[in-house]
Formats: sequence, structure tokens, C-alpha cells
Amino acid sequence: MQPIEQRDEVEMLSLMLLIRRFEERASQQYQAQKIGGFCHLYIGQEAVVTGAVAAVRSDDYVITAYRDHAHALARGTSADACMAELFGKETGCSRGLGGSMHFFDRKNHMYGGHAIVAAHVPLAVGLAFAIKYRGEDRVTLCFFGDGAINQGAFHEALNLAALYKLPIVFICENNLFAMGTSVKRSTSLRQIVDRAEGYDIPGEIVDGMNFREVRDKVAEIVESIRKEAHPAFLEMRTYRYRGHSMSDPASYRTKQELEKYRLDDPITRLRAQLTREGKLTNEQFDLLDKRAKETVLAAVKFAEKSPQPPLDTLYDYTYANGAAAAGSPAESDEPAGDGVVSGEDRR
Repeated sequence: MQPIEQRDEVEMLSLMLLIRRFEERASQQYQAQKIGGFCHLYIGQEAVVTGAVAAVRSDDYVITAYRDHAHALARGTSADACMAELFGKETGCSRGLGGSMHFFDRKNHMYGGHAIVAAHVPLAVGLAFAIKYRGEDRVTLCFFGDGAINQGAFHEALNLAALYKLPIVFICENNLFAMGTSVKRSTSLRQIVDRAEGYDIPGEIVDGMNFREVRDKVAEIVESIRKEAHPAFLEMRTYRYRGHSMSDPASYRTKQELEKYRLDDPITRLRAQLTREGKLTNEQFDLLDKRAKETVLAAVKFAEKSPQPPLDTLYDYTYANGAAAAGSPAESDEPAGDGVVSGEDRR
């Protein structure tokens, strides 16, 4: 991954298109019953993770909740490995054992998808503590939804981060609905960022539909953290165009509300900015979109052809000694790669 100053905005637009097309294809494959379990899509929120990742280095840590496909793609996990994970195949980024909510890629410092609401926030604080304990020049980005801020683990974690002055950015992806309940009905706050004030953590509101605003604000905060470690809190105001999960018809909101946010689509906005500035033509955009669609279609074919995890590996990752006995990445500092693991590597 390139340093922030070299990460071209057209490249970032291409990444946002890849995320959008990946999620659309995942939706299609879920409806075709090739993907089982839960499946939470990121459509509409692409500017948040793309902007945040554009503002940090490849050795910084990223951890998130269950709406995690985009975070893995943004950190460099291949579309092949991501789609194969959704299909439950051995070539998936979690070897087919995690599914939609448990993407993981240690090579690219993406430490999960976590399915329990707010349960990963203390883990993020642990990653930040490790950075400070080891004296490393790194930062942890912790993504979570608006529903996480009312969980006990969230509050315990923020308290510790503030006490120890840890290098972490808490990024609340406020898409206005914790599952199917409006944040106005679920949270006794005028605005979510006020949660940070209770722990003496600096917080700001960011337009999560604006790639540039997200990138610039995260870059500013990360620069401050690298100079002197401290936690920070960002409320990214964004919107998801699909339901909470594939099984959610999203009947709790109006069509008028959805269309209002579609008019402020993050991909359309960045495209318009680049076009006005002479950095992108319509032909170039069409080519980027075509490549994204081809990449995702190839990922589906890869997933379809990939093998199922062998039954004799079912319990390899249940216990630490089981993982070590199987020759898994748990016994080594080396990652499993981009999620494509051969039988020889596994054993």
C-alpha cells in the first residue's frame, strides 16, 4: 500500500467502485443461495473506509464490526479471497470458516470483522495498547456502527483508551439505523460525538459521504497521534442504501428518505469533483467501473471453483493447540497471505 501522499484520488475512486460492485454481486449471489448465513452490505458508506484508509499507512491497524467486506478490500485483501470467504471456501481470507462477518487478513493488518456488537472495541484498545507498549509508530483505526455506542464494552474501552492515552481513532459509522431502529429513538444524545466528551476524548463530526473530508480529517488526527499518542473520536455521518442485512426489507424508512441520500452518493460526488478539476473523463470512469465489474465477476468464478474446507480441519482453530497442531498461522508471525491457502500451506 502506498504512502498517503502518493495515493491518487482516481485510484481511491476505483477502490470505491470495487467495493460497490463487490457488494452488489454479493447480494446477487446471496439471493442465488450461494452465500449462506448473514450478509451485511456496505453500499452507500464507501467514502468512510476508503477515506480513512487513504489517510494511514499499510502497517497501521484496522479492526471493524460485521459490515466488513469493504474494510478488507480497502486494506488490500483480494476480491477473490473475500468472495471465497462468503462462499465458505478454503481459499477465503478466513479459510471459509468465518463467512461474511469474520473477514481477517493479518498480512494487511486487518484484524477482523467481529459479529458481536461493540465486542471488538476493547480488542481495538488492546491493539493500541500493544503499539504504545512496544514503542511502535503506528495507529489503530477502530470502526463500528452507531448501535455500538450504547454497549457496555464500548464505554469500558473508551475509558481505558483515555486513561492510557492510546494511539487509536474511534470511527463511528453513523448510518442512522442500529439494525432497524433510528438512532433518534435508540440513543439519548443530541449527537453521537458527545459520547467522547464524557471520557475527555476529542471528537468531531465528519461528512461520511465526502471522501476528501474523511481522508483529510483522519490524516490530520493521525498526524497528531503520531506526534504524541492520544485517542480521538470521529462521528462519520453516512447512510446505507440497503437494509441492515440481506434479510432486512428496511421498511422502517421511507423511499423519499432513501432517494434523498442517493442524490448525495459518495461515488457520484467524488467523480463529479475529479471531473470538474480535469482529473477524470467519463471514458476513464467507465473503464474503472468496467474493471471493477470484471474483477468481481472473476472473484465469483474463483469462489465457485474453490474447494470446500476439509472436514478434518473443522476443529483446527477452536483451540490454540489445535491451530498449532494443524500448522496454522497461529504458530507463526507469518500471515496466511491474501487468503488463498493451498493444502500444503495448511498442513
